[in-house]
Amino acid sequence: MSISRLGTAHMYDRTIHNINRQQSELASQMEHTSAGMRVIRASDDPVAAAQAERARNRLERIASDQRGLDAQKATVEYAESTLGEINDALQEFRSLLVQAGNGAYNQVQRDTLVEQLTSLREQIVKYTNRSDSNGLPLFRGLDTESNIPFPNDQEGVQSGQPNNGEFSIANSLNGVLAFFSGKTGNGVLEVEPFLRDPASTPPDAPIANKGKAHADVGAIKDPAAAAAVTTPIKIVFRDSAGVMEYSVGGGAWTPYKEEGAIEVGGMELVIKGQPQDGDGFTVKPSETISIFDAMDRAIAAVRDNHNADGSTAFGTLAHGITKSLSELDIALNRVSTVRGLAGDLLNQAQRMSNTLLAREEQVEAQRVAAEQYDAEGMVRAISQMQTQQTAVSAALQSYASIQKLSLFNYIS
Repeated sequence: MSISRLGTAHMYDRTIHNINRQQSELASQMEHTSAGMRVIRASDDPVAAAQAERARNRLERIASDQRGLDAQKATVEYAESTLGEINDALQEFRSLLVQAGNGAYNQVQRDTLVEQLTSLREQIVKYTNRSDSNGLPLFRGLDTESNIPFPNDQEGVQSGQPNNGEFSIANSLNGVLAFFSGKTGNGVLEVEPFLRDPASTPPDAPIANKGKAHADVGAIKDPAAAAAVTTPIKIVFRDSAGVMEYSVGGGAWTPYKEEGAIEVGGMELVIKGQPQDGDGFTVKPSETISIFDAMDRAIAAVRDNHNADGSTAFGTLAHGITKSLSELDIALNRVSTVRGLAGDLLNQAQRMSNTLLAREEQVEAQRVAAEQYDAEGMVRAISQMQTQQTAVSAALQSYASIQKLSLFNYIS
């Protein structure tokens, strides 16, 4: 019969080892439970740790997309606000132009209005040349020499850098559409109060009307006929034995009746006032005009339509103001159109933000599922931690009891 001996030193070592292991497991349980995370280190669960890492990478990309979208949205909001300022300035410009047509004003008073109109034009040019926080033009125009979008009120356009991302909107607005796509006249045909006088020197030199007749911008009645007008059509007045008559395009002479409708090129034109013999109007296709040229024409109409004696040339003044008001209205419509496009871009940005938010919530849920406890898992973790605390307590009590063992305790 063999007798094995177990030394107290060996028992101490085994007990200390067990206590250290139990305390290490308890510390790990407490760390995971207090953090509410099932996976803190990759060694806890390599597969879940990889899933959580991929989810974090996707969350970073979503955050990056959102930051880029926010920057683009801020630029479009600034551009939309600028278009609102341009619209307000144009409305004020239009109001002053209507005021300039007051028959009670003299040229001195109109010159005062010219100064105000010129100031507003300069303001609008500054608005169109605004840049975003990165120094890039808001309205996608750029002159490479002067490095400003529309330096001389001319169309200098760059396409801009496109955005190819799923969550991107345009980073500028179309300045060409907003400022360089206006039309003269009513947008289809234009009426000018000038007549080519064959007897003048040189033969095709324009002469101004002598009477007070002026025309409205005309109303298109037959779009196909109006679109077919490619060369100027002349409306000529003559005094025939005390009766004022007019001829359209060299046709038959018709008695003139003030404010009576005249059919020309698919357009119904109304001429008001009293023309004189030899006066006339030219109807021609509308041309593309910039908002700046439209304002320049309006300013010139107020500034230049006066006679040599300082009196007002009411006929050409009224016609110039009427025509300029129509051109300004078209310009306002273009600005409003681009402003509406800005609103649509902002709506797109909001929808994209909502999509990013939903995607972020989905990916975040995947990350949480991979590395955090759910409700049931948290209860189980707390139970395990309490069990581990009991085990550690028992190990410590066992160690305390073993520590008291000594051979001298058995010697009586």
